[in-house]
Amino acid sequence: MTDTVVNRDKLVADAKVVLDDVEALLKQAGAASGEQAVHLRERAAEALHRAKLRLTEAQASVTESTKAAVRATDDWVHEHPWSAVGVAAGVGFLLGLLVSRR
Repeated sequence: MTDTVVNRDKLVADAKVVLDDVEALLKQAGAASGEQAVHLRERAAEALHRAKLRLTEAQASVTESTKAAVRATDDWVHEHPWSAVGVAAGVGFLLGLLVSRR
């Protein structure tokens, strides 16, 4: 789980850096003309493409870790059915207490 948090934080930081780079490139492209503007736009497009790839990789990583958590939970419930019922009852009771206070 901490790997997921670290990966998410790194992804957010990487996305901010890429967006800042793209913003700077687009500002420069707006002031530039001709071949220089084309080059700056290409660099911005490449930066956006890299960001999209990183987001896709992060999505795959999060999906895989979520599936692993679901499998582990399913295995635990099958191995300890009465404990799972007790936990579910306790959570339901606590939620009922919280809802009734409002």
